[in-house]
Amino acid sequence: MTNVHIGCGAGFAGDRFDASLPVIAALSRHDGPRYLMFEVLAERTLALAQQIRQRDPDLGYSPYLDQYLSRALGPAMEAGVRIVSNMGAANPLGAARRAQALAGKLGLRVPKIAVVTGDDLTSVMTEEEIRTAPTMEGTDLGARPLIAANAYLGARAVADALATDADMVLVGRTTDSALALGPLIHEFGWRSDDWDRLGAGVIAGHLLECGAQVAGAYFADPGFKDVPDLARVGFPIAEVAADGNMTITKPQGTGGCVTKATVTEQVLYEMHDPACYVTPDVAADITRTQLCDSGADRVDVSDVRGHPAPDRLKATICVENGWMGEAEISYAGPNALSRARLAGEVVVERLAMQGVNQSPRVEVIGAGSVLTGGTRADAPTDGDYRTRVAMLSETREGAQMVADEVLSLLCSGPAAGGGVRSHVTPQVATASILVPREQIEAGIEIIEVYP
Repeated sequence: MTNVHIGCGAGFAGDRFDASLPVIAALSRHDGPRYLMFEVLAERTLALAQQIRQRDPDLGYSPYLDQYLSRALGPAMEAGVRIVSNMGAANPLGAARRAQALAGKLGLRVPKIAVVTGDDLTSVMTEEEIRTAPTMEGTDLGARPLIAANAYLGARAVADALATDADMVLVGRTTDSALALGPLIHEFGWRSDDWDRLGAGVIAGHLLECGAQVAGAYFADPGFKDVPDLARVGFPIAEVAADGNMTITKPQGTGGCVTKATVTEQVLYEMHDPACYVTPDVAADITRTQLCDSGADRVDVSDVRGHPAPDRLKATICVENGWMGEAEISYAGPNALSRARLAGEVVVERLAMQGVNQSPRVEVIGAGSVLTGGTRADAPTDGDYRTRVAMLSETREGAQMVADEVLSLLCSGPAAGGGVRSHVTPQVATASILVPREQIEAGIEIIEVYP
């Protein structure tokens, strides 16, 4: 069978909205199955989507759906490129209805959309069962109100959705790599115990899932790791063979670069154990994987292995976590560092005077804000610095106090402060649990008429 070509149009929520167009154009020049994946869902963005859906049950899908699909849907349908995306977030059915409405607005034919459901744990577990499940990572959930509980579905559900001949598959919480592995399972008919090929498919998805990172974006470090024409960086395409070996490339004429170095960085991204990268479908093993340059912006990836899938699935639990108040103010010129430090000290003392019993975080950006204490001992006194103060509070009013005190520095603080910006935002806390695989059952719903 001919290779399967899978391109990526987004690597996170809010990624470049026009990046998919060169990818679609490149995919259209190939024979055989072609797919475009949009990966826009993180654990935090899913929690925020759940909060939005609580306020409006028709929403809760990716807020960027219109920006991506208004550009990509028409060209993809015309070229016969099928779209797979987790834009469904907390409301995949709502996302499908919105995509259908958008197609009607654009004057396109009615796209057939398959929606993958079943990741919502609250439909199969009680809140008490969710709260008392062993926590594998994250924070103590306590008694805070539950926002969401979503299990990571695997690629098999995506493959089943594609078997309906859908133009588009929309999911909520799956693994990111499932957006690529699902099409590969569908096209090649890989068995559920074909561990090596499944492992290769996971790595294909892993290389694509962060968008342009594998093509030089986020890799770039001028003078050390130079990347050409980053403003026009091309998003990646994987050319995958039936044996799982693949080539990573990007559209011709776009910026960036695909090299052994860029592929190496991306394949190691978020991989705790290269011998056991666990997903619902397989544990991928890259300890013997080979990377080989095979032409300009082309890297061959071979010899990925796989081990049996886990008995339990990871699920992310999100709860309300109060409010964050944060504000910043700038100081520049002679003795700016001392003024910036004094500004933070004033805010901390002012909050204590008003009965605030927790310690806000104070950072002087430009003087080592990532360090403990927020400054370097050898930071120059003169320069440009920005004082940031942030604090979590159980109430919005408590968080607002931080913003108010920083704003007051304009006339009641050190000399020559300016450029105050502040935000008060609701916060979420997350934890991850493991649930028995047999408790989770994915479903498929078909949407093929305009709403």
